[in-house]
Amino acid sequence: MSELVPNQADTFRCPWCLGFEKYIRYHDEEWGVPVYTDRKHFEFLVLESAQAGLSWATILKKREGYARVFHDFDYQKVAGFSQKDIESCMVNPAIVRNRLKIEAAVTNARKLIELQLNYGTFTDYIWGFVDGKPIQNEWKDLSMVPAATQLSNQIARDLKQKGFKFLGSTIVYSHLQATGIVNDHLVQCFRHQEVKRLTR
Repeated sequence: MSELVPNQADTFRCPWCLGFEKYIRYHDEEWGVPVYTDRKHFEFLVLESAQAGLSWATILKKREGYARVFHDFDYQKVAGFSQKDIESCMVNPAIVRNRLKIEAAVTNARKLIELQLNYGTFTDYIWGFVDGKPIQNEWKDLSMVPAATQLSNQIARDLKQKGFKFLGSTIVYSHLQATGIVNDHLVQCFRHQEVKRLTR
């Protein structure tokens, strides 16, 4: 695994990512990096809601399939999905064939567009909950990392009120972690400080 970080044979990573190369690369290159585009936020909303009841490893293995099925996460196109498109998704083994999750992706694309009318961008909306400044946590052990927080509770409630689907507090917290709104790399992980320096 040391080839992913040259000259760091003893590199420490958050233990959850160990298992296969795609998982490690996700941790090393994406997880916790601040996201400032609505398309990327939509991608994570789709993938994280699909994860509910499953492992993130399972979703990562299907990520390319999701990109194909959901037009590279173009929420404008996904918002226009017809019932026929949804039925096509239901027989496509490239993604998790769960009707509620697929319908939620379409609904959330439409709601994201509605939200843009009031907030300009989804990015401005969700970063507004932290005044644009990532929360820098200092966890030393995985057991300390929460599955949900008051912040994720607040955002989940607000999204539900706005009509978003399949985005409970735990899924929302995963979104905050993935998109760098919260830095939950363990302090001893080599990415903790790297991600911290990416703050605008």
